[in-house]
Amino acid sequence: MKKRVVAAMSGGVDSSVAAALLKEQGYDVIGLTMCFNLAESKGKKSSCCGLQGIEDSRRVCHKLGIRHYVMNLGKDFSREVIQDFLREYQAGRTPNPCVRCNQFIKFGALLKKALNLDAQFLATGHYARIVNTPGGYLLKKARDLKKDQSYFLYRLDQQQLKHIIFPLGSLTKARVREIAADLGLNVADKQDSQEICFLPEGKYGELVKAKSPGSIKPGDLVDKEGNILGAHRGIPFYTIGQRQGLGIARGYPLYVTLINAKSNRIIVGSRQDAYKSDFLVKEPHFLSKPFKKNVEIKVRIRYNHKESPALVSRVKGKLKISFKKPQFAITPGQSAVFYDRDTVLGGGIIQKVLG
Repeated sequence: MKKRVVAAMSGGVDSSVAAALLKEQGYDVIGLTMCFNLAESKGKKSSCCGLQGIEDSRRVCHKLGIRHYVMNLGKDFSREVIQDFLREYQAGRTPNPCVRCNQFIKFGALLKKALNLDAQFLATGHYARIVNTPGGYLLKKARDLKKDQSYFLYRLDQQQLKHIIFPLGSLTKARVREIAADLGLNVADKQDSQEICFLPEGKYGELVKAKSPGSIKPGDLVDKEGNILGAHRGIPFYTIGQRQGLGIARGYPLYVTLINAKSNRIIVGSRQDAYKSDFLVKEPHFLSKPFKKNVEIKVRIRYNHKESPALVSRVKGKLKISFKKPQFAITPGQSAVFYDRDTVLGGGIIQKVLG
């Protein structure tokens, strides 16, 4: 009897090819597209999980000869992702909604649905690899390091990894498009989404303003000595390391170096001022065993950051990360992910930058 796998399909080329490869491998494949009830704003369609994504997924499933279902996860998505996104920005932090979506939606609610459909596995178009070893499942970087998405998956656990397949983990993006073209899939040349699905125009502050207008309060832009240099539009419009849109001029470029939501102040300084070494991590998560003592590993502090050597130690029940070399724009709310070469060990949410 064929093993059943639910393929999470967004309407993009990656998830479409993932489903096609699984069928080729002999699985009983069911395509399932998540619907979040995301508003289509100003005539621009949401980048994924909107009406166009559903229609493209349906066409691919028809081409492949597999069943296709749509699952409404709007309430879950609003509660776990969007509401957290709003709270974090209001508090002066910069969250990563893709990490939470993977944790609570794709590999939470969607995985549960897949198992309820008597599937043994849930497959997605993520670029990452899972390796089964005698000591447990390992989450590893994709072969195509330019497309690697392991950073967003660090909150998975052993029970989830047991039921997940990443068919694209050993492929390049170029090869994936070739496969889609060879199969005659209508999404072969579809442009990759570079945006957050509920923010197709990437205007974070505007979303907070629309959802919670009372939380947007102008305040002072100050230097590290506390001298007022100008005014800011509201805390949610800014993030650590930001240079554009400050509205003030000095003899050198200015960057956001600290956001103080309590005093409603944005602190700016030189680019060098935005380099830090030490920070605390909250909500630590490990894919296997947690660190019991101080360890030297590599840490990535955002998706497009190259992981760098650091010392991880425990301080009063929390994890302290100390980079060997200062890093630019360590940002509260983002995830710090721990790597041993190409293996993800775990990670946590950046809580506070020290020094």
